[in-house]
Amino acid sequence: MKGLRRYPLIFNPKARSQKGQRALRFLMSHATRFALHATSSAEEARELAATFARNGEPVVIAAGGDGTLNAVVQGLAGSQTALGVLPAGTMNVFARELGIPFDNLDRAFEVIEEGRIQEIDLFEANGVPFVQMAGVGFDAMVIEETTWESKKMLGPLAYLLSAVKVLGESPPRMEILCGDGRREEGVAVLAGNGSLYGGQFKLFHKADNRDSMLDVLVFKDAGYKLVLDSLRGLALGGVELESSTVSYLQAARLKVTADREVPIQVDGELVGRAREVNFGNDDPGRLRVIAPEEPIGSRFAEAVKVMMPWIKKKPLEQKL
Repeated sequence: MKGLRRYPLIFNPKARSQKGQRALRFLMSHATRFALHATSSAEEARELAATFARNGEPVVIAAGGDGTLNAVVQGLAGSQTALGVLPAGTMNVFARELGIPFDNLDRAFEVIEEGRIQEIDLFEANGVPFVQMAGVGFDAMVIEETTWESKKMLGPLAYLLSAVKVLGESPPRMEILCGDGRREEGVAVLAGNGSLYGGQFKLFHKADNRDSMLDVLVFKDAGYKLVLDSLRGLALGGVELESSTVSYLQAARLKVTADREVPIQVDGELVGRAREVNFGNDDPGRLRVIAPEEPIGSRFAEAVKVMMPWIKKKPLEQKL
């Protein structure tokens, strides 16, 4: 083992899920390859990552779910330190997006050892960096409503119960102003840097996390029609562009102004409440991340571009 790199690794030692426990066993069995740093909060993980970046560490590994990952990303933002990912959470959306093995830690570590560095876009929501997606309105309200205790007892069902409660409330009204002057109105907004949302759903079907653009969904209606149209879109591989309840647009930056304070989530984590939310990045933000040669989101976006002319030309009556 002499001469092998020992990577700084940030993890949450209190992971209670079965997957989290497997990850801890993996870390212990590879302890000679990692300088392990256990954290008790997102703030501590962020500060640790920032310290490593200031000290010039070439690679910092985040071992955990999307919450741990986002905290480390915040610490590495603006630096030349590359992010390594060992997926140990429930969804691991970002790992899936980049084609990093999300269900095999040995293979994920092999990706880190290979050391291929990709540079991807890094956007912010009110100054908080995110790599995958951010939301204002419905999905953030569901996350806010779902307690840790209910997640522990009910698992994914806890989010469904929270969604039912949120659907019964009067939604906020929002105005969306893009950097190029386009305007939209709605009740909820999702901004995607990658194509995936909530696991394996390709919600943002034009997204490419290297094109310096956010893919934005503006939901027009509250209630079950919004949910049904969204589920229908997910089943078809993405929200329909011409849906009467959803607008799909791309923008380098945008501002969302609501009629009252609304919760904001980045990469699935709540970051506060505000009446005005600005998406974008004052500097063209980039994040260095160790990943397979070509991110899965980019491959999917390219496939859509190639197929779209054929899809548009195909007569409707020929569709089954």
